[in-house]
Amino acid sequence: MKQFTDFNLKNTTIEFIELNHFNEPTPIQAQIIPSVLKGKDLIGISKTGTGKTHAFLIPIMEMVDVKEDVTSFVITAPTRELAIQIYEKAMVMKEILPDVRIRCFVGGKQKDKDIKQLKESQPHIVIGTPGRIKDLFLNEGVLRIDKAKMLVVDEADMTLEYGFLDDIDAFAGRMSEDLQMLAFSATMPEQLKPFIKKYMHHPFTVKIEEDTTFNPQIHHVLIPCYHHSYLETILSLLPGFQPYTCLIFTNTREVAEEIAKGLRENRYDVTEIHGNLESRKRKKALKDLQNSRTTYVVATDLAARGIDVDTVTHVISCGFPDDLEYYIHRAGRTARAGKDGSCFALYHESDDSSIRSLMNRGIRFDHQRCRNGKWQTLQPYGKKRKRTNEEMKKEISKLNTKKNTRVKPGYKKKMANKIAEIERKKKRDYIRSKIREEKKAMYKERQKAKKNG
Repeated sequence: MKQFTDFNLKNTTIEFIELNHFNEPTPIQAQIIPSVLKGKDLIGISKTGTGKTHAFLIPIMEMVDVKEDVTSFVITAPTRELAIQIYEKAMVMKEILPDVRIRCFVGGKQKDKDIKQLKESQPHIVIGTPGRIKDLFLNEGVLRIDKAKMLVVDEADMTLEYGFLDDIDAFAGRMSEDLQMLAFSATMPEQLKPFIKKYMHHPFTVKIEEDTTFNPQIHHVLIPCYHHSYLETILSLLPGFQPYTCLIFTNTREVAEEIAKGLRENRYDVTEIHGNLESRKRKKALKDLQNSRTTYVVATDLAARGIDVDTVTHVISCGFPDDLEYYIHRAGRTARAGKDGSCFALYHESDDSSIRSLMNRGIRFDHQRCRNGKWQTLQPYGKKRKRTNEEMKKEISKLNTKKNTRVKPGYKKKMANKIAEIERKKKRDYIRSKIREEKKAMYKERQKAKKNG
């Protein structure tokens, strides 16, 4: 097992490591740090939470020279939240090197202050979103990154996905020819390879294989919404557990806003993290999350990508994202640092294929609901539905095995209509059965309350 002392680092860098309470390098840090210090271009592929950020911040701490009055290091991140988080981690350097200048440039705030400060002095380390860095460098001409030694592209796959790679391409082409480039990514899509080939010289690739076994300390629970909204279902759940920090994930900003508003109306203290917030509010929300100032945090996947907080005890997933890897990311926000955690997946009938896909990948779901603060165990997911589908197939097979072999005009159309009607009937019956179950449970609870009353 490698140790940080194996890298022959300066005393100041060792202090930086100790201030971050690191005992030994993570697997990706152990491979990346010595390669970066040798000046190699590098591609780091690993999931969130593997120590990627300090895999490049530690070498930067080792290489930065505060006596130089130029920008030497540029770090890009696809979202404001990620850029701010990297900036706050980098700011620990100032406790050891007070003269190091570190600036964060992100969209959503006024440029005037940035322009004024840049005219006075250039930062040694620049961290920001691609669009704002491009604007300050190419359009305003006040940020001088043309002599930078290193460009770090963090979350490169997401940078590509949201169309920000073009901004990096625009300013990377104006930077030094001997620029050292590092790209960090959870995946390596084909569309990213032309960019890498254009700017990197024989890059060294470090890939940390993901553990295929799911974290056994995460308790996955399926919660049926029935005919209720996500907000209504969440409100029925919250009396059933007492989280330290609960992350509520939604697939869209609009749903996030709706849920946050509904929770506030029910007197829950809520923080929002999504793209519809103003920059100032998003920055405050991120600090509130990191400092555990609020119990409930409503977020979208994009806004929460890369946020690493150890205090999350519960995750609520409102449905399932199109890319099921994001569900894994959602659940993985809890059970950090050896602790237990729970992920509650709220589902509608349309989520069946996503649920079965995750089950086939090895996730074991408990099937429950919460009524008046008390948990009720439901039949294992899919048991009733499977029997219903078998009955439907039998009815359809009867339609297809009639003795009359003569095919009349419009036969196929009529047959398709009959099959569709059978499917609709079964769906209606399924929903009605669920409603009856709820009413029956409510009646039992009222009777029990009267008896105890």
